Amino acid sequence: MDTLFFAGLSPILWLIIALSIFKLPAWKACPVALVISFIMAWEFFGMPLLDVATGILEGAVMAVWPILGVIVAAIFAYNLTVHTGGMDKIKNMLSSVSTDKRMLILIIAWGFGAFLECMSGFGTAVAIGASMLVTVGVTPVSAVIACLLSNAAMSSYGSVGLPLTTLAKLTNFDPLQVATYTTLQLGIMILVMPFIMLVAFDGLKALKGMIPACLIGGIAFFLPSCIGAATMGADLAGIAGAVGAMGAMVIYAKKFPVKNPEYEIEDYNENFSITFGEAVRAWLPFILIFIFLILTSKLFPTIQGALGSFVIKAVIYTGQDAAPTSFQLLTAPGTLIFTAAILSGLINKASVSDMSNVFVRTIKTLVPTFITIITIIATARVMGYSGMTMAVANATVAATGTMYPLISPLIGSIGAFITGSATSSCVLLGKLQVDSSIAIGANETVQTWVAAANAAGSCVGKIISPQSIAIGVAAVGIRGGGVEGQIMKFAVKIYIPLIILMGVIVYFGQSFLNHI
Repeated sequence: MDTLFFAGLSPILWLIIALSIFKLPAWKACPVALVISFIMAWEFFGMPLLDVATGILEGAVMAVWPILGVIVAAIFAYNLTVHTGGMDKIKNMLSSVSTDKRMLILIIAWGFGAFLECMSGFGTAVAIGASMLVTVGVTPVSAVIACLLSNAAMSSYGSVGLPLTTLAKLTNFDPLQVATYTTLQLGIMILVMPFIMLVAFDGLKALKGMIPACLIGGIAFFLPSCIGAATMGADLAGIAGAVGAMGAMVIYAKKFPVKNPEYEIEDYNENFSITFGEAVRAWLPFILIFIFLILTSKLFPTIQGALGSFVIKAVIYTGQDAAPTSFQLLTAPGTLIFTAAILSGLINKASVSDMSNVFVRTIKTLVPTFITIITIIATARVMGYSGMTMAVANATVAATGTMYPLISPLIGSIGAFITGSATSSCVLLGKLQVDSSIAIGANETVQTWVAAANAAGSCVGKIISPQSIAIGVAAVGIRGGGVEGQIMKFAVKIYIPLIILMGVIVYFGQSFLNHI
């Protein structure tokens, strides 16, 4: 077991060392992780070469669609908005709400970012949120870190609650109960994350004058999401929280403006004025993204069903656990965002030639990201199919016994670290969490609580996910110099105390539930 444990863990160990110690860029480190997983799956786990190869192929195809589709579409939409002049207008409009970078970090990364994550997921919030923060003067690295932290608090609600609804389906637990337990476990992190984001931005001094705003941002997200989870399930819980947080912070910023010369936006126009029509055209890509995502969500089952019928299914993996891989064509977030970008470009009088040039430029800047995402998702598939991920989890269960709930969020975070997805983590490890809780004699309520811990832990794992970091770095256009490793090293310092906190919450929570 020890040999299999270390063999299964080896790609993860390599990524940690390569990114944080060797400071290699992710596009160089991740292909090596794929090679390691290939060798370990074949040599130590007895996976046939054809199965390894087709597992890698399946991962590569899944990386291209929908994940890379979302990244390309989101960054293209942003670049096109810059090209048409809309981003300058957005910057000035945001400045009219607040000229303080700290307040804008909360409004954009925490409020608007939560909305994007809960509606579409797949890195949209990190890509678009980080790009917008750079526009208002936040440094690129700080913008990426702010969005990674924000994204961590609500990843379980991504893509209209997909991670939680998937987890409930796989474990046969009540979806409302899974959503409620996950929200309760994330509660403290949600409440403190606005504070952490500002401290990460510029130390404790960044909290001066911002404590009420941080409190409002955390509470205004947690309460609606908690009520939504208990009454409507995961589908709308996060969206309710995002709307609540965004609205509350905008109102607070207007009623009680924060003024600190150190954090003032530079080069903004104090005499800026804009008509309603101009404002709508500037925000049009994001308005259309919102409309399209709403219309194709579960809120409109007829539209979702009609457009969702355009799907390609293919069996790529040749192993015994092979299942058809589905590729949504019209309802995929990438399709919706790209369509919104094109329509808004045309309405803003961008020529087809201009849009083509912006698109080509976007593709060229994303080549390192393509390498990173494709190889990390392929690595995740090989690790999952070969039993490497299961070996790591099983060894951990064997070592902890009845203390297992204490490390159940850690297991979920490892899944998110490997795959970059809370949904994939729940697919890989959700059933294992339930089986482990059964093994220690937990009742069904506690089993549900521990299953929810996988989703909550996945949120924390997203902070250090190479995939998420690569998306953020690509969005703000910074490459080289070990920037991914720099971000990873900083993110780990936040990840460790948060995953410990989550473990304590889950452990004492299950102890309480086991006695009622």
